[in-house]
Amino acid sequence: MNTQFKKGIIEMCVIHMINAKDMYGFEVIDSLSKEIDVNENTIYPILRRLTDQDYFETYSEATNVGAPRKYYRITAKGSAKMVEYQNEWNKFLKGVYRILGGENHEV
Repeated sequence: MNTQFKKGIIEMCVIHMINAKDMYGFEVIDSLSKEIDVNENTIYPILRRLTDQDYFETYSEATNVGAPRKYYRITAKGSAKMVEYQNEWNKFLKGVYRILGGENHEV
């Protein structure tokens, strides 16, 4: 799969997951890797970029062992981006289904 295409899909998944609940970096990686082949070298740059773009904000929470965890929380701007991604994704899939399988396929 094209690397840029895959990164865009992973970014959409990350935004969706953090919209559902605040998460720390390894938690995002662990959850995504159950479904998609990802690693920390892919996810942490995405988390940093989305935070720099004000789609996420961060906060720290103490743990029983080690350093505090940095959690990511979606912002209003991030929620709007998630809706935009979902609309674009659904439109894209509908077009692909029409091309590959006819008009009757639903997303």
